[in-house]
Order: sequence, then structure tokens, then C-alpha cells
Amino acid sequence: MSDLLLVGGRVIDPASGYDQTADVLLRDGRVAAIGTALLAENAERIDVTGKVVCPGLIDLHVHFREPGQTKKEDILSGAQCAARGGFTTVVCMPNTAPSIDNAGTVALIQERARAAAVRVEITGALTKGIAGEELAPIGSLAKAGVVALTDDGKCIQNNELMRRACEYALMFGLPIMDHCQDYGLVTDGVMHEGYYSAVLGLRGWPSAGEEMIVARNILLAEQTGTHIHCQHLSSAGSVRLLREAKSRGVPISGEGCAHHFTLSDACLAGSEEFWKADGAEWAKRHFGDRPLPTWPAYHTHFKMNPPLRSAADVAAIRDGIADGTLEIISSDHAPHTETEKDVEFDYAPFGIVGLEVELALSLMNFYQNGRLTLPQLLAKLTCNPAKLLRFADGRGELKVGGVADVTVFDPDAEWTSRREETASKSRNNPFHGWVMKGKASHTIVGGKVVWKA
Repeated sequence: MSDLLLVGGRVIDPASGYDQTADVLLRDGRVAAIGTALLAENAERIDVTGKVVCPGLIDLHVHFREPGQTKKEDILSGAQCAARGGFTTVVCMPNTAPSIDNAGTVALIQERARAAAVRVEITGALTKGIAGEELAPIGSLAKAGVVALTDDGKCIQNNELMRRACEYALMFGLPIMDHCQDYGLVTDGVMHEGYYSAVLGLRGWPSAGEEMIVARNILLAEQTGTHIHCQHLSSAGSVRLLREAKSRGVPISGEGCAHHFTLSDACLAGSEEFWKADGAEWAKRHFGDRPLPTWPAYHTHFKMNPPLRSAADVAAIRDGIADGTLEIISSDHAPHTETEKDVEFDYAPFGIVGLEVELALSLMNFYQNGRLTLPQLLAKLTCNPAKLLRFADGRGELKVGGVADVTVFDPDAEWTSRREETASKSRNNPFHGWVMKGKASHTIVGGKVVWKA
């Protein structure tokens, strides 16, 4: 492996607070030196002047659909999406076919992941078949190398079973990640329950359906001492509950997704309604006089779980990320084929792709409007997820001796998101035609450039 010297970038390591113009030397898969005017004979030099050099980005919530649904995505294509987005580590959810509820399936994915462009970590199911009825063999999954436990895609409804899952997870030192959804409240809802669900005649999905489980998880985290991470939170009430619990030291955390802090339920009434209402400020700030993207009402690319919520909820998610209540940003990258999505709204599957737009949308929502500094924002994509998952190899940090996973990006680079310009097998991208600002130029894993713009 040849040495790699990144020259003249703004080097940011949120974990240590380092933030200055410097060179970074990568050697034998490790960070060999960080400083000014570094010299390295025979090293490949990359001029990154004007760009940001930071620890490799980590997304702890993706669906790569392997095994069983590889027409939508597989480990290799999903990893290419991650690399294009600047991510060096991703964490796959277990709702595959079959689900990842035994050591054999973990080993299958680990073998496949060896050929992936980025590091692919695996979560294990909390219950067999993620059916919420009987605990999975948590000890075996821990020994096989899963980094967390979750029934993502579903949610354990039996509170006693969830308590036992927490107790077992604590025994094996694994965090629990939970998809917060009370089926008794959500029933057969397909979009946020509110003004637009009434106008469009679609079955509503109340915010309380998420908040009820968030409250349950807070109580169980406090009771058992197990760290519970609430996935893809979407409602103001969830943020409020989490903020209060964290102030008391409860081992609870949460994440926000780019679509939930950018889009609202007005999108389902069509582009004209969204740009006139909730998206007016975004249009003015990022599009100026350029044409705005258009889409019809009931467009299934805006159907996701949990659903897009009201403008007030969107503002609350942004506030939660800005004030640290939500300390992690993720994509919930969930590919589906065009055939699956091109049906009546009620019958379309939930989910969108997101790895390739996550960095830009994060920068546009928080850095470019001054709500967070770059180090504050990057912590939510690097050291914070690494800390939750207890990586011991230095991932999430940029320090001498640490693993040479590095992301280089230009925070000012403008580009347009297009469905056809993707490494994914799927095209369910609701941001088609959106002007983006901020793009990865180099993604480096173990000292090797795996993506170059």
C-alpha cells in the first residue's frame, strides 16, 4: 500500500477539537502524521486546498437488502452509494430475508462485505424473524460480531419482552436501536395525521404512535441501565421527551434523518404546495431564480416510515439536532425498485435512498445557515456514532496512529441531485432536481481512495 499525503486542507477532528489548515499523511492503513509542510518521499500527493479533511463519515442506519432482496440493493452497490456520499462505515439493519437473527446469517454478510468499498457493520435482530415474539440468540449474535441489536422495520410491542431484551443486551455490552412505532396508534396509517392527510384523504399516522414508544424506551433505559437509541425520530414530542430524559442522565439517545429535517408532509400535496408553504425559505435560500423541482401530489417517493411530518415537527427535529438532543444524523437509506413504488400511494412500500445526499442536506440545514459549526455538525456524523457503537479501532476520530478512514469534501461545491446519477440499484430519491451544496471529493478507507469525484 503506497503512502498518501493530503496537502493543505482544513483538518477537523471533532473528537479532539483539532481544527486548522494542515497536511495529513496516511501510511499502512493508519494516520502517520498530521502537521504543516509534511514531507514524504514516494507518497501520492493529493492537493485538498479549500476542502475539509475529517474522520471518515459513519452512517449507523442503512438497509442494503442482502440477503433476499438484492434486486433493490446489495452489499456492494450500497457500499458504492456510501463511498460516493463520503461515508467510510455503514451499519446494516437486520430486516432482510431471512432476517439477521442468527450467527450464520451474520457470517454470510461479513463474507460478502469483504469485497465492499467501505466498512460494513451488522446489527442483529432482537427477536427471531423480527416478529417481536421470542428473543433472538443475543449471545450468539454478540459473539458473531454484531455492533448493536434492533428489530428495525418493526418494533417490539410487548413491553415485558423489550425489558428482557434490554437486560440481555446489557449483559453482552451491546446498545439497542429501536424503531419507535406503537401499532395500536399507527394502525394502517400511510402519512402524518394532520391537515394534509385530511385534504388528501389518506389514512393518518399520528405523532403519538412514535412518542408512545419513545416514552416506553426512556422508562426501560432508566430501569435497566441499557443504552437505547431511538432511530429516525420525526416528531416534536419525541424530541421533547428525549431532551428531558437526557437532562436526568438516562442512557437514551436519538437520531435525525436528512429527509425529516428537510421535507414536510406538504410534499404529498405536490411540489407547488410545498414550495409555497413549508419549502419557501429553502427555495429562496438555495434556488434563487433557478427553476424549482416539480412533482405531483401523492408521489410515492415521499412515502417513508416514519412519515414526513408537519412544519412544526421539522423545526423541532432541526432544533433537537442543533442543541444536541439528537446527537447523530443518519440516512435510513431504504432502496425500493421503481416497479414497487409505481403503484397507488396506499400500496407503495415505505422508504427512500439517502446516502448520496445526506452530507449536503446536513451542511445546508445546519452549517450554511450558521446553526452549527463544521466541527459540531461533523461530530454527529463521526465520533458520536462511533461512541454509541463502541468502535475500538479509532474510527470516528482523526489522530496519529488511528485507522486511516478519511473523508475529504468541499462544503461549497454545488451540484444537482438526479435519480439516474447514483450507484444504487434503486431510484426512489425524493430530492431529484434539487440543487445541493457540499460534496465529497475523496473517500478513503484504510488509506485507500475508494471514491474520487
